[in-house]
Amino acid sequence: MTTSPPVRQIRDISGLLDHASHVLATRMSAAFTELGITPRAYCVLFHALEAERTQIQLAELADLDKTTMVVTVDELEKAGLAERRPSATDRRARIISVTEAGERAVEQGTAIADRVHREVLDSLPDGERTAFVAALTRLVNGPLAEPVESDRTVRRARRSRS
Repeated sequence: MTTSPPVRQIRDISGLLDHASHVLATRMSAAFTELGITPRAYCVLFHALEAERTQIQLAELADLDKTTMVVTVDELEKAGLAERRPSATDRRARIISVTEAGERAVEQGTAIADRVHREVLDSLPDGERTAFVAALTRLVNGPLAEPVESDRTVRRARRSRS
């Protein structure tokens, strides 16, 4: 008995988004080598500059687990880009403070991230760029805003949230 495999009726957007995310992450990582930091480190510095934030708050914003966040902040401190300091509002909490060198890294990193994103978007015709970004934004702010509960662990690739 020979049966043919089922034919998909709708394009596999999971595969497309996974592939695009992975390739974009590798491009971003390669581009950040010129600065000597990772996109993850840039993300933490960027969010630490926005407001006084604890390591836990930054880990949530950067979508990092506690262990990865500790390693990242250790690397930032060793590079002289950030420091752990007591919070001005809560003596028990420690905030991540960005140094002057870290501020320069954020400025340069922002230019790098913008360049990589621009290169990708520039590969689309003008009219499609705006539509693509608008549609993707609607999806991540709507039906793809939050993960759903599952009995099985879903492993996902780390993504830059710059």
